[in-house]
Amino acid sequence: RITFSHLFLQGWDATREINVYPPPVGPLAIYKVDDFYSTIDYAYRGYAHLDIAVGPYSYANEDNTMTDMIICLQQYKEGIIFGFNESYIFNSEIIETCLNISAPSDLLNSREYLMNHNLNVNFSALVRAELMFPIKTVNFKAAGRISPPSCSRFDISILFDNEDHDGQMLVSLDATATRLKCRGDVQYITDDVIETILRSLLNYLVIITSIISLILCSRSVWRAQQLKNITDKFFQTYFEQPLRDHDKMKFLNMWYIMIIINDLLIIIGSSVKERIEKEEFSTDQWNVCSMFLGIGNMLIWFGVLRYLGFFKTYNVVILTFQKAAPQVARFLLCALLIYAGFTFCGWLILGPYHLKFRSLSTTSECLFSLIN
Repeated sequence: RITFSHLFLQGWDATREINVYPPPVGPLAIYKVDDFYSTIDYAYRGYAHLDIAVGPYSYANEDNTMTDMIICLQQYKEGIIFGFNESYIFNSEIIETCLNISAPSDLLNSREYLMNHNLNVNFSALVRAELMFPIKTVNFKAAGRISPPSCSRFDISILFDNEDHDGQMLVSLDATATRLKCRGDVQYITDDVIETILRSLLNYLVIITSIISLILCSRSVWRAQQLKNITDKFFQTYFEQPLRDHDKMKFLNMWYIMIIINDLLIIIGSSVKERIEKEEFSTDQWNVCSMFLGIGNMLIWFGVLRYLGFFKTYNVVILTFQKAAPQVARFLLCALLIYAGFTFCGWLILGPYHLKFRSLSTTSECLFSLIN
């Protein structure tokens, strides 16, 4: 995304690539009509000269010819402002109009081009505009004796956001990656089959171990419920009263429930990881994979506490946590209400004046850091 911003976004510089507080520069935006058209012209010029980029980028067509850019305008059906007498004509229905952009040369005059194709940009009614074009590339970064190069298609979109209609049109770039099937020479992968097999073996070993753990823990939970029913019948037969709900909960081992959940998460995460490594997905699913494996690992480490309970000293600490949990939960609920009050108060009062209070999430982060 940073590379594409340098190639296709007019006014982009390296200071915008570092997230610091306070930010060294304001948001990338345009304030004049000419800047809107010149930003489109700059992107088209960069797209027409892909060969000067350091990265190995190509056009999406099979013969590597330049594909048309697409510009889509979302405008109110009617939006005319007469500021001198405080009147207007307005229809809130949003109409989207798209147009393919193809110029005979690398120099594009977007203002004339849009006018010649009867696409009128009414900035008073313009809500957002989007400029879209695709790029293909092959990435050698991870290539080696084990993993092959990856082939990708990037659908790049430059967004002009004018929803606030405050004279500042925000400009941003996004790139969505789609994995493609490579057609290069992949013979070298067979040079080190053992390491590839070992990696898959590790995934399968984790999955099998987790499945065995899942089955055994599920069996223990089921047998505990059977024992609970037998005990309940015994009390009804000999003492003429059923078990209380509190006593019934004693038969439900929450450690086993947590282990069952983390086993499921690890099985799903490892399966996704194996399929990613075998390139069975058309897009990267690392975010989904890391979420399952991350939460699963966290619960596994929580489960280690159970084994510390076999030692007398550690068991006292764990029992203290269990006893104190309801009271701590009540305290946290009360503290959460006070915390929410301060958060909304800071957001409403300081939001217009301070960057850290512009949204509820940043206000909450600021308050949490102050409490720490």
